[in-house]
Amino acid sequence: MINGLQLKICGQTRAEDARVAADIGADYLGFILYPKSPRYLSLDTYKALAPSLPAGPQRVAVMVEPSTEELAAVTAAGFDFFQIHFAHTTPLETLRGWSDLVGAHRLWLAPKLPPAVDVPAEWLPLAGTFLLDTFHAEGFGGSGKTGDWAKFERHQKTYPQHTWILAGGLSPDNVADAVARSGTHGVDVNSGVESSPGVKDHAKLRRLAEVLGKPV
Repeated sequence: MINGLQLKICGQTRAEDARVAADIGADYLGFILYPKSPRYLSLDTYKALAPSLPAGPQRVAVMVEPSTEELAAVTAAGFDFFQIHFAHTTPLETLRGWSDLVGAHRLWLAPKLPPAVDVPAEWLPLAGTFLLDTFHAEGFGGSGKTGDWAKFERHQKTYPQHTWILAGGLSPDNVADAVARSGTHGVDVNSGVESSPGVKDHAKLRRLAEVLGKPV
C-alpha cells in the first residue's frame, strides 16, 4: 500500500472517464490543449465539457510552449494549474513570463530534458511543481515509454522544497516499481489506463487504484 501519493490522470476527453478517475481518488485531472496530441481538446471543447466534470480533483491545463496570448486565454477557463512542456533551450525570459502570468504556485514546468541535462537552478524559483517525463527527440511527452527514474530521484532529493511528479509509460503493471525506485510523491498516468487515445479503460483505472492503495 502506497500512502500519501498524489495521482494525476491525464488526457481526459470524456466526463464519464473523469468521474471514474475521481471515484478512484485521483487528485488531478489533466486536459491536453495541444493540437498535435491524439488527446487534444480545444479550449471551446473543454469549456463545454467543464460543467459535467466531477467536483474534487483539481484541473490541470496541459500546454506546449504557449504564447502569452494562448496562456492568458486558458487562465480564464477555470483551471487550477498549468502544466507547460517546453524544450530545455527555451529562453529563461519565456519561462519567467509564464510564471508571472499564472503564478509560480500554479505553474508545473515539464521540461524536455535530454539524458545528460538536469533542471537548471535558475528555473526553480519560477514554479512550485516540476513534472519529469520520458525524453524522446520527436515530441513532448506522451511516448508511453518509461523514463530515467534514478534521475528523477536525484532531483527530488536535491530540491525537496518543490513538488516533483513522475510521468512516462506508467501503468498498473509498473507504477508500484516506479514509485519504489524513484521515491516519487506524485505520478502522472495517461496511456497506461486507456483503451484508445483519450478513452480511459475503467477497469485499468480501478486496478491502478488498487495497486496504489487508493480507495475504490
